[in-house]
Amino acid sequence: MARKETITREDLIKAAFAILQDEGIEQVTARKLAAKASCSTQPIFRIYKNMEELTEELFGIACDFFHSYYEDFQRQTVTPFVNLGQAYIKFAGEYKRIFEFIFLSSERFGRSLYDLVNGNGGYVSREIHAATSQGCSNASELFMKMWIFIHGAACMTLTGDYDLSEAETMQMLKDAYHSFR
Repeated sequence: MARKETITREDLIKAAFAILQDEGIEQVTARKLAAKASCSTQPIFRIYKNMEELTEELFGIACDFFHSYYEDFQRQTVTPFVNLGQAYIKFAGEYKRIFEFIFLSSERFGRSLYDLVNGNGGYVSREIHAATSQGCSNASELFMKMWIFIHGAACMTLTGDYDLSEAETMQMLKDAYHSFR
């Protein structure tokens, strides 16, 4: 009679996500994952060909986590790129290790930074459309300027060099939008 498999793919990815969130992607190793999931390394390699396959799946889960965060983020203005920027900066502060894994990793499994931020919901595309509908003649170029600004601010949160309040951040993003426009 075959032994019942008790560790599932879902169990492993949930444990891997917990390690990622608490310690960072570098700490998602077979041994740490086995310890977190209360199993040996055998189920890991029964379910996944290797740790890279697990990491790629974990990357997708982390991206979905960011997109859910953005979908649930309370919109506070109609100024294009401001809500997206505010959510991105706040996400970097609240979920540092997940942010680093998604947006600062050199391995993005074939996805560009634009793809990661735009997501399946077309978040950037919607913002570009909103800017165009508000009279911006080159909304794609405006997005690039805003994105450099937004990404820089988010990265500053990782080092503790960004200490603006939400209200100050919103005003700064609005000012940048109008300056770049």
